[in-house]
Amino acid sequence: MDTTRVNDIRLEYDIHGSGEPVLLVGPVLADGFAPLVTEPALADHHRLIRYHKRGWGGSTHTPGPVSVADHAADAVALLDRLGLDRVHVAGHSSGAAVAAQLAQDRPDRVATAALLELPVLSLPAGQALLAELAPAFEAYGAGDPERALSLFLPVVCGMDAERCRALLEERMPGCVERAAKDADTFFGTELPALAAWRFGPEEAAAIHRPVLSLLGSDTRPLWWEVAAFLRAAVPGVEEHVIDGVGHLLHIEHPEPVATALARFFARHPITP
Repeated sequence: MDTTRVNDIRLEYDIHGSGEPVLLVGPVLADGFAPLVTEPALADHHRLIRYHKRGWGGSTHTPGPVSVADHAADAVALLDRLGLDRVHVAGHSSGAAVAAQLAQDRPDRVATAALLELPVLSLPAGQALLAELAPAFEAYGAGDPERALSLFLPVVCGMDAERCRALLEERMPGCVERAAKDADTFFGTELPALAAWRFGPEEAAAIHRPVLSLLGSDTRPLWWEVAAFLRAAVPGVEEHVIDGVGHLLHIEHPEPVATALARFFARHPITP
């Protein structure tokens, strides 16, 4: 990946394809969007910018706290460095929180926001999921980040641990090992920031850009509750369900996700 300096930190990024720019904001898996960027539906018509947020991969690891708003500010600085005025933004899981925050903070830079299973942990199902994840948090607190991650991912992804690991290694070889190295960022910085992030009806209604809510048909209850929340709170939100997948929707089946995103972007071009 290439590197650039923004906000006194180093960010890794790469670019695939050409056309209208799309900023891809990843979650706990730093390379989670890697399976998507080679899909022709997107890459043949869009310039796909994938980057590692601060604390992930080879990007600068800074002491916490690092808020969701801090990540959004880093994203704007990256766009400045790349000379991009307005972009489509797509984020998955905790990356979707950054995309939503970016759409609130800098609507002048965001043409559309695609939210792939946005986690709103303040919702009842979010609190229930956090309770279910207690063993992962205990493992991290006991100094075993690799076990913490192995307990966390299957619960969130809604599949058994062996299948989850096999899928990730097939689609992104080495990503589980990389995620274990970034576990301090996730458990120590990212998850607390997500838990503290405020995204209620007022914040959701403040997004005045086209929004796509994208989720898997087999996902956890949290994301069905979030989808209902977005339908009620975000003006004109569009929704699309990908059949036969869970929280790792674009990793399990990247083609239909790429197609849904491409159609959404085409309905709302940056330059009409």
